[in-house]
Amino acid sequence: MKRIVICLIAILMCSATLMAAEPIVKRIEISGLRRIDEFSVRNRISQRVGRPLDAEGVREDIKKIYGMGYFDDVRVEMDFFEGGVKLIYMLREKPVVARVSFYGNDEFDDDRLKEHVTITRGSIADENLINDNALQIKAFYESEGYWLAEVVPLVRRVGESSVHITYLIDEGEKIRIDEIRIVGNSMMDEDDIKDVMDTSEWWLFSFLTSGGYYKSSVIKQDISKIRDLYFDNGFLKVKVSEPEIELDREDSEMDVTIHISEGRQYMVDSVSIEGNSAFSTRELEDLIHLKAGEVFSKKTVGADVRALTDFYSDRGYAMVSIDPGVDPLPGKDAVKVTYRILEGDIFHVGRIEISGNSKTKDKVIRREMKLDEGDVFNRSLLKRSYQRLNNLNFFETVQIEPKPRPEEKLLDIDVKVKDKSTGTFSVGGGYSTVDKFVGLVDLTQANLFGNGQYLKLKGEFGGRATLYEISYRDPWFLDKPLSMTLRIYRSMREYFDYDRKSVGFGIGFSKPFAEYWRAGFSYNLEKVEIYNVDDDASSLIRDQEGESVTSSIAPSLARDSRDYFLDPHEGSRNALFLKLAGLGGDNRYFKGIIDSSWFVPFGPTTFALRGRYGYATGLGGKELPLYERFFVGGINTIRGLGYGEAGPRDDEGEKIGGEEEIIFNFEFIFPLLPEIRLKGLLFYDTGKAYNHGDSLSGFRHTAGAGIRWISPIGPLRFEWGYVLDRKEGEEQSKFEFTFGTFF
Repeated sequence: MKRIVICLIAILMCSATLMAAEPIVKRIEISGLRRIDEFSVRNRISQRVGRPLDAEGVREDIKKIYGMGYFDDVRVEMDFFEGGVKLIYMLREKPVVARVSFYGNDEFDDDRLKEHVTITRGSIADENLINDNALQIKAFYESEGYWLAEVVPLVRRVGESSVHITYLIDEGEKIRIDEIRIVGNSMMDEDDIKDVMDTSEWWLFSFLTSGGYYKSSVIKQDISKIRDLYFDNGFLKVKVSEPEIELDREDSEMDVTIHISEGRQYMVDSVSIEGNSAFSTRELEDLIHLKAGEVFSKKTVGADVRALTDFYSDRGYAMVSIDPGVDPLPGKDAVKVTYRILEGDIFHVGRIEISGNSKTKDKVIRREMKLDEGDVFNRSLLKRSYQRLNNLNFFETVQIEPKPRPEEKLLDIDVKVKDKSTGTFSVGGGYSTVDKFVGLVDLTQANLFGNGQYLKLKGEFGGRATLYEISYRDPWFLDKPLSMTLRIYRSMREYFDYDRKSVGFGIGFSKPFAEYWRAGFSYNLEKVEIYNVDDDASSLIRDQEGESVTSSIAPSLARDSRDYFLDPHEGSRNALFLKLAGLGGDNRYFKGIIDSSWFVPFGPTTFALRGRYGYATGLGGKELPLYERFFVGGINTIRGLGYGEAGPRDDEGEKIGGEEEIIFNFEFIFPLLPEIRLKGLLFYDTGKAYNHGDSLSGFRHTAGAGIRWISPIGPLRFEWGYVLDRKEGEEQSKFEFTFGTFF
């Protein structure tokens, strides 16, 4: 206990001596201060020089000074001085904290615990604050499921005015949730309620999902989700209690009980719109999904508000406000819903300010913006501008901030970017599950001179393949929305029964003709040699031994609405690729591929579906070249199977590829460590390659899991596939990885 000593005996004696006349305060001194500012203390003192001494005021001064929290001891002494008295406020400061440490914490490191501690080095060593921080640490452990944790502060003096504080922690075992009880629900099924909760009961595989434990932050969100579930089903007066916890220390388990008072279910009596003048009521009603006679749904109302807001903001009404009024009708279990609209004015785009681009030129950024200065504001185009800038992959961060100027009916747009390194030079090697050991020399600049152009010099050698390539792409050729690509390459690859060598040149152009649409056309000239053909190779391979020249054109058409090309969360990509060879050269064939990918978001997770169909055939009596056949199997087609295993074989059982292919890939993608952009996935693949006229039966099937990481050096894929219909001679499963692009 801290002592407060008040020395007022002399004051009382003086008062008696002077026959009840109060002595005059001639001087006030403060002693004992080291770190605390004297002015701060004097502000708490009511006594003044030249005024009579007030004993009760001195007592109050002591309380005020002590209440500052900086002192262990506060005393006042008095001396006779120049016909009056001198007051001396004698203070002893509390020590300061020289160090804060933790002992016994295994599950959480010191940095994590310091986030929940307010006392730091240099703080006043206040006993209440020290104990309060111990309670905060204990509350943090409880929020993470460690309900048996104990935290004791140890304070050790290391000098006259400083202390070391060590929080001794006994973490205890993590408490599992044995049962979640929902009480009071009669209109809503318990399973439906538990389905919206992230908190779950512990089960065998909880170690994979991190579920089965009580976390305060999560349970608070769960309570809101339960309320929203009821609101979405018309129960507007539902009450959901804070969870009750029954702790079983012996078994390290807990039961969680949530009480619900459902109330009555409300129907929609009528739906109306007020305040609209720019657009007709009939036009706006088409955007509203909530209908009279239905059960009220908060979720539907929210969707309607967003639809109305987007409709207005896409037409210049940047400050539109939609207020959904929900009014219960007296004597009825029904509500009247009124969408009250405050339209505001039409805004135009003011200044577009670009900042943060130390390398990338302004024009590269401006040409991706779908809005220009003076345009009528459009929120959808602003969102699309963000997607386009992000898809350049030139920036670490992209921020677009609208800043309204209401008095001028203008909306300025601040585009803030942070350039990232787009040039790489690497010399090294690695191991690929397809090409085995590979040496690599790679010089790439994806934003050449800040103009957005792409240049790559690449060499791969060793293992089964060798490649030398120079490629260049200008996405705005001659400053027009026309992409131009040049490519020169030389490659060699070892196959099962033969080797292939090629050298070629390609040039291509593509142009957008709508927001998501792009058409392209390219020409390629290639010389190929098939050699080292095995004696027992099939006639299909032996017939193509030797050199040949292919001159081909390749038109393409694509629609791409993905939000982020490297790692999409929503949108789709649908493309048609055609290739016609025979404009000169030795080979004549046709090849076409239809490729469709769809990405559907579910909160932070994504469901992805990709389907591909390919068709190829020789023309003019010429055989389809071996290297243009479809080899299905591997990390980019059907994972878990080897290269070409999901396709035709010759009489000796060697894989020869097919003239057609059908492939379907289903993926469920979920975040693992969002801060470093690491994701996991589960997948199911099916499909096959086959020859014209073959039966479509016999699809191959695999399933598996993987990890994807947008690393500082580019996208990485690590995936393991399990063959569901393994055939003789095939591996049951296969682990594969690749670098450079996602699926």
